Amino acid sequence: MKRLVVTGGSGKAGRATVADLVEHGYDVTSVDVAASLHPDDPTLVADLTDLGQTIESLRGADAVVHLAAIPAPNVVPDGETFRINMMSTYNVFSAAAQLGLERVVWASSETLIGIPFEREQPRYAPIDENHPRLPEFHYALSKLAGEVIAEQFARWSGIPFVALRISNIMEEWEYEARFPGFWDDPTIRAWNLWGYVDARDVAQAARLSLTAAVAGAEAFLVAASDTCMKRDSLDLMAEVYPDVPIHGNVAGRQTLLSIDKARRILGYEPQHSWQTYV
Repeated sequence: MKRLVVTGGSGKAGRATVADLVEHGYDVTSVDVAASLHPDDPTLVADLTDLGQTIESLRGADAVVHLAAIPAPNVVPDGETFRINMMSTYNVFSAAAQLGLERVVWASSETLIGIPFEREQPRYAPIDENHPRLPEFHYALSKLAGEVIAEQFARWSGIPFVALRISNIMEEWEYEARFPGFWDDPTIRAWNLWGYVDARDVAQAARLSLTAAVAGAEAFLVAASDTCMKRDSLDLMAEVYPDVPIHGNVAGRQTLLSIDKARRILGYEPQHSWQTYV
């Protein structure tokens, strides 16, 4: 499995993933609706909401890492967010099945588990993959629909589909620029239980997902090993979510978005923390 397509290769996660895969010896084609501005990183420009363009983009590949999407709510109108995310994901899945790719790794989202926790509280913490899926807006709804569709494509085709429920992605420059602004008020980042993940660790998770022993359709939370806060995680929960049950042992600043499944099955281990940079 050496020839890969990374969709959304010009985005935050995409740039890191392309670089990581190339570093590990893969032959990578970056596909995006926007061309890269870096002359050494050529991009195949394609509109993945068009099935024909999607099939041609994936032709000849062994596997695809599908990261292309409207990345968050309120970037474009809700209906467009859902349409673009849903059609591009369906087309990538359909093209992968038609072309007989060996694996599909794709970006789902932490948001489908109820984030932001404003209307409803988490059912328990740390949150894992068994937490109820409670999408609160159209972006999250598109990711939920993608996971449902992946289950059926995996059943039809026999291709493993790996969904990465990625936390709030950060690049190195953001740690010093943004994180100190979170520390005085724990409610600022309570919306996702103070979670984040470095773009380079997203890339690691994507790469490991290509070869992990996965069958059918599986979902994995992908987050940093810590929170974005200086305070211990249990103290934060006691102040902001005092009625939310705590499952298992939580030590120090441990993430409240459980990465145990990703560790166990993918071999994922976050390498980057804000604490190195601030």
